Amino acid sequence: MRCSKATSSPNKFMSRAIELARRGRGPTAPNPCVGAVLVHDGYIVSEGWHTAFGKLHAERECLAQAQEKRLFESINPALCTMYVTLEPCNHHGKTPPCSEGIIEAGIGKVVIGARDQNPKAAGGADRLREAGVEVETGAMERECRDLIADFLVWQQTDRTYNILKMAATLDGKIASAEYKPEPVSSPESFARVHELRELADAVIVGGGTFYADNPGLTCRKDDLPADFKQPLAIVVTSRLPESDAAFTLLQTRPEQTMFWTDQVTSGSDAAEALKDIGVYVAGLPKQGQGFDFTPGFELLRKAFGCYYTLCEGGGRLAMALAAQGLVDELIHFVAPRMLGDAAAPAAYSGRSGVNMADALDWRTVDVELTGNDLMLSLRPVKNE
Repeated sequence: MRCSKATSSPNKFMSRAIELARRGRGPTAPNPCVGAVLVHDGYIVSEGWHTAFGKLHAERECLAQAQEKRLFESINPALCTMYVTLEPCNHHGKTPPCSEGIIEAGIGKVVIGARDQNPKAAGGADRLREAGVEVETGAMERECRDLIADFLVWQQTDRTYNILKMAATLDGKIASAEYKPEPVSSPESFARVHELRELADAVIVGGGTFYADNPGLTCRKDDLPADFKQPLAIVVTSRLPESDAAFTLLQTRPEQTMFWTDQVTSGSDAAEALKDIGVYVAGLPKQGQGFDFTPGFELLRKAFGCYYTLCEGGGRLAMALAAQGLVDELIHFVAPRMLGDAAAPAAYSGRSGVNMADALDWRTVDVELTGNDLMLSLRPVKNE
């Protein structure tokens, strides 16, 4: 690919590297998403990204494309600059060090977005400088760190990376007071939700949503690969259903269904009956009026190999996860509609007696139109 010449706007090249990196989100786990572009005379001449765990890293993909195009037969690599979203690795893992690949190729300059926080792989910038490569760091650093927010969670904790999705009216309502299973947002927003479900290893809802909507919690995109594995379905509730009840999850995929409940209920007769049909029932410790969710997310990571979860509410569950610092990314759809009914459920609820000083603060990462809705992508400020 060639972009318009823009030597005075290096962020244009890093922006392209970020765009490429996002293509690997999901298949690269538990590795980070990384993108790289090679620039000569103000043009992108080759590019690459980390496509899947165990495959070549972005820098080596970029160099492989350059070699495939035989670029260095006509272009001096010493006059090229590589833009890479994450510091090139400096260790032998499933692939050889990217720092050595850049040095061997003779690239003259490397611009790095975020430094690597993994002590096993860090040190690439120093190695490049030792070899005489010019190195700049910190280009679009916040955006590049957002790319590896999931990787940092996996490196620094034993839990999954958690995405919270909510859709609400302008007055913050997620359903009518009758809790009818009616769509709040547009078909375009609904399609984006299924993109998130495609990424997720588990989809989580509260008991209110389970009993009111009888959801299937599957990804229903048209272009799913033949070997696509549907996400686990997790229901958070203190009231377990009967094992023969007419719920979609129990009747169509009990082996992919899990209930998170309190520790007493997890040993009840109702729990044993659910286990008999293949459902997994986990007891979580109490915290205040609800549950301590950290053990649940650690269970998903350690016992089930999950890396991403998607929580789709309701409002009390959403607020509880946010208050416990367990929401790493918030996707909030705002539908330009009003209910005006104080009795209708709110997108975030369950707290009382709080002041503005007690509010949970979020940073807006992106705003996008999806149909007639606004899709807000946010991250918790306290994690900055």
